[in-house]
Amino acid sequence: MKIQPFHLAIPVSDLEKCRKFYKETLGCGEGRSSDHWVDFNFFGHQLVIHYKEPQEPEASTSNPVDGKDVPIPHFGVVLEWEVFHEFSKLLKSKNIDFVIEPYIRFEGKPGEQATMFFKDPSGNALEFKAFKNIDQLFAT
Repeated sequence: MKIQPFHLAIPVSDLEKCRKFYKETLGCGEGRSSDHWVDFNFFGHQLVIHYKEPQEPEASTSNPVDGKDVPIPHFGVVLEWEVFHEFSKLLKSKNIDFVIEPYIRFEGKPGEQATMFFKDPSGNALEFKAFKNIDQLFAT
């Protein structure tokens, strides 16, 4: 089955700061834009950041997964195993403030995966993960 790219639009309170983050920190190619939004090639998917007036910050929400507090909501991409590890090294070199540092989750169990969480400058939580065996993506 060929996977189609997803489209996701998220709010940001500082368009230029987030533009720089997605473009320079994460390495996403920039597409169309206006003074209120910017399209990015987010690892083959279409991510659009839309300016939204700053609001009172919502209380942080999380769910426990494998002994860690996973931020809710979050979004991200499943990378190839080697790409994940290279990307995590790159992010560490850029001094990303991780919510959950890169580590192996569910080690030795079905669905074993490498994962990491961090936030963009507007507080949107991102997760990047990788499976040593991609056939374990939906393992139970």
